[in-house]
Amino acid sequence: MDLPVQSSSFSGLVDLASQRVGGKVLLASDEFFAPKENLIKPGRGIFIPDKFTDRGKWMDGWETRRKRTAGHDWCIVKLGAPGAIRGVDIDTNHFLGNNPSRASVEALAATRGEQASSLARSARWQLIVPESPVGPGCQNVFSVSDAGRWTHLRLNIFPDGGVARFRAYGIILPDWDRINRGNPIDLAAVTNGGVVVASSDMFFGSRENLILPGRAANMGEGWETKRRRGPGHDWAVVRLGRPGRIQKIEVDTHHFKGNYPDACSLDACRVAHEPVDEAAWQNMAWTEVVGKTKLRASARHVFPIARRAEPPATHIRLNIYPDGGVSRLRVFGTLID
Repeated sequence: MDLPVQSSSFSGLVDLASQRVGGKVLLASDEFFAPKENLIKPGRGIFIPDKFTDRGKWMDGWETRRKRTAGHDWCIVKLGAPGAIRGVDIDTNHFLGNNPSRASVEALAATRGEQASSLARSARWQLIVPESPVGPGCQNVFSVSDAGRWTHLRLNIFPDGGVARFRAYGIILPDWDRINRGNPIDLAAVTNGGVVVASSDMFFGSRENLILPGRAANMGEGWETKRRRGPGHDWAVVRLGRPGRIQKIEVDTHHFKGNYPDACSLDACRVAHEPVDEAAWQNMAWTEVVGKTKLRASARHVFPIARRAEPPATHIRLNIYPDGGVSRLRVFGTLID
């Protein structure tokens, strides 16, 4: 049986259900008090004491009516990208007298073009978190030992109640056979398996934001370091989804206006084994692919990579001088074997 664990155990993994990664809530058995879409929004949810709707208390989560018949409530989430699940967080933040008593999670690998309405009736669902107690007003985190590649999850709550947020931490597993190896793709994108594995600092904004889909909606959706008061500069290292030959890099300072870096440079390397110590990344055999270049406020900066400076790479290091914020990093290239 998978037991509750600390959410810190999933550090470095991707929330595959997240709205930011492209996750969607497709179906729910009921959403009388609060809509299912809240489940995959950022943050843990808020509570406004005096806010009500015509159906009752406003809640920042998914909440069903009190069940007066047999059965239980459920909700189906389409993952932003197919992947292997390592853990889930069933967060009942602010649900104190209306949380479910128990919950379970099932997973399914949908076929291409399969309709959402048919998923609820499918017999292919596999249990990855067995029915387990769920506490009120807290993060209920469970490890998952299943090794499958899934596209959808079903959260079951027993018998009814409310959940603020649902997280599914794991590893994205793209279908590389569907990608034309001759066409450039964003090798760093989280949806293509990219992971930000190390950084010097992320005091104001998470490094994971660098490789999310789309442009950042605001400054809070970028990577931002504290103000550097000593020597040196800040940096972040991205493991590409697959090794590739880099053709173009984009550094986007969207929304960073008084706190964008003065300049940046980019390095590439190819390694078989990543160091455990983050500081060791500075001593890897890096090859410079973009020299130190001035940046502008809230702007896209595109750097074509000359063929002579195009080593096959597994990792990219973004250096910013001396500190500041970057909203997105794109690394376009072609796959190599």
